[in-house]
Amino acid sequence: MKILVLCTGNSCRSQMAHGFLQSFDKNITVCSAGTEASGRLNPGAVKAMAEIGIDISGHTSDSVEKYLNEEWDFVITVCGGANESCPAFSGKVNKRLHIGFDDPSHAQGTEEFIWSEFVRVRDEIKEGFFQFYTQEVKPLL
Repeated sequence: MKILVLCTGNSCRSQMAHGFLQSFDKNITVCSAGTEASGRLNPGAVKAMAEIGIDISGHTSDSVEKYLNEEWDFVITVCGGANESCPAFSGKVNKRLHIGFDDPSHAQGTEEFIWSEFVRVRDEIKEGFFQFYTQEVKPLL
């Protein structure tokens, strides 16, 4: 089973989703990528995941180009905001899905508020991807 999670920057939401999917099942192959990969992970995303025992600090922020020639069981986009455009994937895909989330890296305000946005989005990603895993992935394994 191969799953690719896509967003624009591949620094935050797709990285958290990648971490959750891998934590649900070590036997599935999970990658994440961005159409405009930032080349780095968002420190807030790394911290939010570490807080619940999932280490994504070793992940890399990769361009979607790296994965275009591979075959995927699922490609999932995670962009959420009305002003955001989700990337399209032109590679070989069995099933395309969209599970959208706000981008906590765009939060503005106090440090406490910004942190609360990372935690909120992290928890929403966990819930959304656990539902995806139990309904779409697990029955195929």
